[in-house]
Order: sequence, then structure tokens, then C-alpha cells
Amino acid sequence: MSETVNESVRITTLDNGLRIISDEMNSVETASAGIWIEAGARLESQQLNGVSHMLEHMTFKGTRKRNAQAIAEEIEDVGGHINAYTSRENTAYYAKVLKDDLGLAVDVVADLVQNAVLDEEELERERGVILQEINQANDTPDDVIFDLFQDACYPDQALGRPVLGTLDGITGMPRDDIMTYMGDHYRAGSMVLSAAGNFQHDQLVDLASQHFTQPARAATADTQGPANYVGGDIRESRDIEQVHFLLGFKGFSYVDDDFYAASVMSMLFGGGMSSRLFQEVREKRGLVYSVYSFITAYADGGVFGIYAGTGEKDVAELIPVVCDEIGKLDQGVSTDELNRAKAQLKSSILMSLESTSSRAEQLARQLMIFGRPIPADEAVAKIEAVDTTAIKNVCARIFQGTPTVAALGPISGVEDFDKISARLNR
Repeated sequence: MSETVNESVRITTLDNGLRIISDEMNSVETASAGIWIEAGARLESQQLNGVSHMLEHMTFKGTRKRNAQAIAEEIEDVGGHINAYTSRENTAYYAKVLKDDLGLAVDVVADLVQNAVLDEEELERERGVILQEINQANDTPDDVIFDLFQDACYPDQALGRPVLGTLDGITGMPRDDIMTYMGDHYRAGSMVLSAAGNFQHDQLVDLASQHFTQPARAATADTQGPANYVGGDIRESRDIEQVHFLLGFKGFSYVDDDFYAASVMSMLFGGGMSSRLFQEVREKRGLVYSVYSFITAYADGGVFGIYAGTGEKDVAELIPVVCDEIGKLDQGVSTDELNRAKAQLKSSILMSLESTSSRAEQLARQLMIFGRPIPADEAVAKIEAVDTTAIKNVCARIFQGTPTVAALGPISGVEDFDKISARLNR
């Protein structure tokens, strides 16, 4: 089944359920192609926390066709590069090559996700690599703080657990369980092959038909349940120089009607050097080097958050200032700052269209989330439609809920949760 979305974007679904989406860019000399799989940390049981990320590593250790060295060399021999990542909802494998080497890119990524052997000796070696990665993350405070924050937002849920897993969990994870998880989730019907660059869609479909030979199988049902934001307080005292502080609230899913308004609000509040947080907290008061707000969205939920890193002596001043800035949003926003934030968001969307890899990733994610690609002009129109009333409405939705407070470092000066909540509710 094939569908033409516009003059450059086309979609085809193979008989085995693999969805193929392409964006033809005839003015470039490259092509980016990748597989996005609906398998991430939120699909993992507590016992298998980290298995999605471990699989991402292990696929590169060898397949039935290639060993680890050949996987890297075949792509790099033609001047390309290949990589992968794991998130809470997806795992992705992607390559960027010159346009004439698209066939090789599709062949290699298809090989990775269909033919990985998970050799026992390689698995034990890679456990050590992942344990080192976890230890490195644990030694990086601005990584740890976000894992603490996620746990407080979504306690006792897969969505709240770390993508990398834990030291004990990775050490004791059986190979058979990893194989079972891969068989359950690495299925054609749970995958999207997305590519952008200088090629023809029919060429991509032919390559997919040749290399993705997995038979049709129904995807394993998600038993983890919907995202359930809870919020609360989590702190860890460490003997380091800075206090890392996060304040968060229940946010919006990608499909929420207020998603674009929330994105504009986050941009004007803490998204750039002209934002309210940056100007008040860093420029006027000199309390931080880094301060910003962010939106984290999922298919069925999300979080709005504010991060700041400050000195032990400055945190007592920082928190009231951040809470005051939140309160000032009730007084409304100016036309100038609203238009500035919208311009920043629009430019980020349009600038990303210049990259084949960004286009491929956007198409894959949109197809999985919305069931269709979202044209840039549609996204821009939704941003343009955001007005001061929409900003006021999203602020009311966000800030009336239970907050999440996460703090790491020399935290004796961080106010208690009830006092911070009282500041937000006054």
C-alpha cells in the first residue's frame, strides 16, 4: 500500500507491516536512512530495566552476516557514519551516506535489527562497557539530576526508570530474556524505515523489500499502562561544587491540543538568552551559569520542567526568584516576547529541514505518534495561532498541579517541598 503525501514525501507499507516513509531532496548529495522501533525504556519490566539500551549496544557486536568490525568498516569505507540511540519510547538505528550508497545503508541497518546474534562472549564484554557508561553517568551530576527528576515524576513506573538501567540489573540480566524481548518488540509492524535525501521512493521500497524479509507478526501488547504523572520531592546530598535543581509539573503529550502553546510558553519563559529566566536569573542577578525551561512529551503525557545549576550559597535566593517568575506569568506576556518565541520555534523547525538526518528522524517519529507526517507549514500555522490567551490557559493547566522538586549536591539550602509548593500557590 502506497500513499503520496506531497511532492516529496511518500509512504508505503509492506505486506509484513513495515512502514516506509521517504522525503526526496534532489538538491543534496547525501541520503540518511534509519529504522525507528517502538521499543524503549517504558516497555520494560522492572527486572529488564535497561534491556532496550543493551540491545542497541549488542546489535553492533555482530549479526549472522557481519562481525562488529565489518559493521563499522562497510559504512566508513564509503565515507558514511552509523549510530543508534535509545529513548523512553523508541530505539533508532540510522546511517548517513552519499546518495549512491543508500543501498548499503539500508542493508546494514536491516541486518542490525533482524540478524543480531547476541553472542554470549560479546554480551559479557558489552555488559562491562554499559556498566562503565552507567558509572560515567552516575559521576555526571547533570545526568543524575534528570534521572532523579524522572523517578519523582513517574514513581514505580517504567517511564520513571533510567534508560541505561542499573548496575545490578545489567549485571544479572539473562541472555535468554534479552533474546525474548528482542523477539517480542523488534517486529516489522513495530518499525518505521525512514529516509531523506537524493533518491527515489520506489528505490527505497525495493531495497526494503529485499532486506526486510521478516514475516508479519503482531506486536506484543504494551502492558506497562499509561503515563501517570505523580510528582513529589527527591534529593541527594553530594560533596560537589554546585546545587543542581529541577522544578517540574505535569505537561502535555505530543497530541494534546495545547502542545504548541506550551512549547511557545516554554520558549519565552526559559528557552533562550532573551527568555525571562535567563534575563532575570543569570543576567540581572548572576545566580547561575545555566538556567532553562523545557518540554518533555510522550505519546500520552509529558512534563514541563525548569533546570538551574547554582552555588550552595545562592540556592536560597534562586528558588524564590524562579517561583516569582512563574507567578509573573499570570500577569500575561507581551506581544514582543510572544512573537520572539514563536519566531524561534518556527526557525528551529524550518532550519531542521536542511538536514537529511533531521528530516528522516522527524518523519519516523511523526508517523509513529500521529500516523502521518506533519507538514512544516502545518506546524508553523499552529505556532502562529498561539496568542496570549492560549499562553494563559496552558499556564493555568501546568502550574495548578502538584510540582516535582529534584535537588542534587550541597542541598542544605534548598527549601523544603511544602515551602516551595506554598510559593507556587500564593
